This record gives sequence, C-alpha cells and structure tokens, in this order.
Amino acid sequence: MNSDPNPSNRPQEIEPIAGSARAPVWLFVLVAVLAFWGMGFLDNHGGGFDPLVYKPYKSLAELKADQPRTGNDAFRKGQKVFESYCILCHQSTGKGLPIQYPPLAGSDWVQAKDPGRLIRLVLDGIQGTITVSGQQLTGAMPPWKENLTDEDIASVLTYIRGNQEWGNSASQVTPDQVKAIRGKMAGRSTAWSPEELLKVNENE
Repeated sequence: MNSDPNPSNRPQEIEPIAGSARAPVWLFVLVAVLAFWGMGFLDNHGGGFDPLVYKPYKSLAELKADQPRTGNDAFRKGQKVFESYCILCHQSTGKGLPIQYPPLAGSDWVQAKDPGRLIRLVLDGIQGTITVSGQQLTGAMPPWKENLTDEDIASVLTYIRGNQEWGNSASQVTPDQVKAIRGKMAGRSTAWSPEELLKVNENE
C-alpha cells in the first residue's frame, strides 16, 4: 500500500462552487440580438457617428442638401441650375478660373444690395474686361434669357448670392424681379459691357 500517513500530502478534492453552472445558450443568443439591434439603432439615429450630422438628418449628404436654409426651395433649385449651366466656368467652389472666369465667392458684383445688374448680366450676357473684388479678368458670358425661365434665373442667383460656404450672404432674388427687368430689356440683342452695367442704377 502507498498510503501516506501525512494528510497534508494527500490531493485535496475540489468542492463545487454554488452558481458555477454554465450560462444557458439562449442567454448568449439574447445578448447577441440586443447588441445587433443596438448597433442598428445607433447607426440610424446617430448620424453614422459623424459629428456634423444631427437630427432630423441621417447622413452628411442629406444635411448638405438642405443647407444653408432649411425649407428654402429656391436655394436648392438654384443649386441644380448652377450645376447644370454654371459650374463648368465658375467651378463648384465658386472661385471661377484665373484670368478668364470671375469668382462668385465673395464677389462684390454678386453681393450688391440690389440684384438688378446681376439679373441683366445673366439675361443678356457680358463681354469685356471686368474687375471683380480687385481681380481683373477678360472673357465673355453668353446670354441665358432664351434658355432659363424667370424662376430659373431667380433661383440660381438666390443660390449664388446666399451661398454661405462661399462667404456670400446677400438677399434672395424673386422671379418677379427677373420678369420686370426682362421686360425692360426686351429687344436687346447685344451683350453688356462691364462699363455699361456699372452705369445702371442698382435698384433699377
């Protein structure tokens, strides 16, 4: 026999600990389902974790589409008109192209108190050397009176004049303002020169 008279040298039996039974499988499944639901909830209501996104918007694209003025349909329509007809020359940044196409961002022409000159410029076009915010450029812009409606022109000028990302904050332009000037300029067939436009009273 290999009995050891010393009890301290004998292997001790491990007593079972109360409550050490394995967790049921359904508990793991429940935790996984709750975690999945929680991630989906945060993704849908947390703006995709983008700090720039907030309710009621769900994405940065949706937020930008509604800026800078919530509910301003003219601004949003003007952006579409700009992207269709103006972006090639004036660029998405509104900074234009050096020497040839003038900037719209921060432009003193764009931000004039009254949009009368700007409306005439869009309706009948312009040709010659123009100074915009201290920058001299030589080029031409075609007339848009045959291609764009009064509402189109009012919307795109509202977008340009009120585009805060470009540093602009001038007032909106209404279709009635465009219509009135279109009527005054009926029969005009030549583009404006910058000198001619500067002679026009801003509020006419």
